[in-house]
Amino acid sequence: MLNLDKMQTILNKIKENDKIFIFRHFRPDGDAVGSSKGLAAILKLTYPEKKIYLQNADFSGYLSFLGGEDEILPDEEYADALGIVVDTATQDRISNKKYSLCRELIKIDHHIPIESYAPTEWVEEERSSTCEMIAHFYDTFRHELKIDVEAATYIYTGMVTDSGRFRFRDVSGETLRLAGTILSVGVDTDTLFAHLYLKEFDELKFEAYVHKKMKITEGGVAYIYVDNKMKEQFGLSDETAGNVVSLMDSIKGSIIWLAFIENKDGSTRVRLRSRFVTVSELANKYHGGGHACASGATVYSRKEMNQLIKDADSLIKEYKANNDGWM
Repeated sequence: MLNLDKMQTILNKIKENDKIFIFRHFRPDGDAVGSSKGLAAILKLTYPEKKIYLQNADFSGYLSFLGGEDEILPDEEYADALGIVVDTATQDRISNKKYSLCRELIKIDHHIPIESYAPTEWVEEERSSTCEMIAHFYDTFRHELKIDVEAATYIYTGMVTDSGRFRFRDVSGETLRLAGTILSVGVDTDTLFAHLYLKEFDELKFEAYVHKKMKITEGGVAYIYVDNKMKEQFGLSDETAGNVVSLMDSIKGSIIWLAFIENKDGSTRVRLRSRFVTVSELANKYHGGGHACASGATVYSRKEMNQLIKDADSLIKEYKANNDGWM
């Protein structure tokens, strides 16, 4: 009932405002793009008289098939607008820093609560994706809200990608029910999955290279370091390089896997994934955060990278010593 009250408050604020800006986190994934574009599409369909803008400072090449976003507007345009930030746990990860100029702010998110930055916040960390929350929002108020195939495709994209094709632990019966509701609008899954999962030949060669070069610690941490030279050699975008973490998720006895991706500014992006054991607290220690078994972090030196690997190895050893049933 508490979340229903929050959703009703959000709907009321949407109705009260004629100008709405929607924000997401930088380096967007399928959930960030899907929830922001999906919510915007629903609102544009339902309230054609309102001005609805997607206001973000970076974009996703991997998800470019979903279309672009609006150009950044001048500062004065924000003063009388309602801002809605989706899929973003902390202020420092919001893509467009002009969000703070909005007259009022709403946060909709499914990450572990770290920071409260909006007067109105709807956070459900047990949800598999923020897109699942947007689907729930639509389903709850479907007598008022409108949806079409385009909006449904955005939302379904985020639900599929953030749940690992409905394999991760946060997937519930409610997740699948809502996915069915969205899918029944008419999503073309053949085309969607082709966009998401077909690979260039160089990507397949890169995967073979990763399997040859990845390492594993004594405790069972699988890890790989992808530098800029490697990205250039195989023609990889930062997004494609980041997906390398999924290539290590099927090793028996390895219940934490790490991908270190060199950034052009010299820092290193870290993608942390796990099976059974929680890695979000480890990510928090290294300038990041996220979900229990899927988090992100950043390290700024080889020394810090090596320490993260050691900490992950200790975490695995402790977990294995005190728990049964892991594989």
